Amino acid sequence: MFVRIAALSLVSMALVAGPCAAQTAKPFSFGLWGDMPYKKAGDDPKLPAVLQSINQSDIAFSLYDGDIKDGSSKCTDEVYTDALKMFNTLAKPVVYVPGDNEWTDCHRSNNGGFNTLERLAHLRKVMFPSTNSLGQTTLALEQQGKPGEKFVENSRFSYGGVVFVGIHQPGSNNNVVMSEKECKNKSARDNAQCDAANAEYIERDTANVAWMTAAFAAAKAQNAAGIVVVTQGDPGFDLPETEDFDESTHASVSGYRNFMAKLAEQTEQFKGQVLFVHGDTHYFKLDKPLHNPNKMLTNFTRLQTFGSPSLHWVRVTVDVASANVFTIHPVIVR
Repeated sequence: MFVRIAALSLVSMALVAGPCAAQTAKPFSFGLWGDMPYKKAGDDPKLPAVLQSINQSDIAFSLYDGDIKDGSSKCTDEVYTDALKMFNTLAKPVVYVPGDNEWTDCHRSNNGGFNTLERLAHLRKVMFPSTNSLGQTTLALEQQGKPGEKFVENSRFSYGGVVFVGIHQPGSNNNVVMSEKECKNKSARDNAQCDAANAEYIERDTANVAWMTAAFAAAKAQNAAGIVVVTQGDPGFDLPETEDFDESTHASVSGYRNFMAKLAEQTEQFKGQVLFVHGDTHYFKLDKPLHNPNKMLTNFTRLQTFGSPSLHWVRVTVDVASANVFTIHPVIVR
């Protein structure tokens, strides 16, 4: 079960670190952004200011948590090449984590009625052509799969005493199809394609848990002060919870239960800070919503990034030598 804790203020704030050995890494900052641009929302004229703001900042790199397009436009090939152009306008490295709008939702009639698994295969080939990040300068990444192949989108790298891990866990319930009605609703899918979607989810969820577990093992081996886990889908922290309603068991977030339960277990066994980042819901949020099984995990912090039509980004400062590891600064782009 997820327990919601009162959201923290939207001003910059520090996350208290757990105990760890002395660190000598220098402080640095990184950026978080996603869910943009959406043509339906008229985002295109606003996007250059965001890219300029990121380029003019002092960050070492950024991570983009999915949705390179809106959920009501066609999933044609130029969507992906346009996204590559966007990412490659950034001077610093950018690590891309896929969202639902660029493949999971492409079966929708207003998205062109594509086969979602074909779009996923295309995304992997186009958006992950090498073992490096995107951007004008790049970071070398560890990837779960080979370039262009299955699970290449799951990435990991270490920087400044912190382990960063990208996990492909998109919105739209992580590609889980719960019923025939859901399968066919405003969709070009048939039953066989929905069965294939559920099989894809099971295989990828297993891979995701293995990759996340390996990232925690790497963080422990490095005596890292923290780990940053970046996904796209909102796992349901903000669904209303009452005596008769458990948000973690709601059908709309069933595709996240297994991964989030395993993440809670890993967090409880980790001495450092865990910063869990996701997009999907488009409103900046920072809170401590996770417990396992009946106590809050004080070293777990959820950060939800901005998204269309609010085109802003988040700057995170890391100082592993201080009493705090992560300090969060929402960056409002005028």
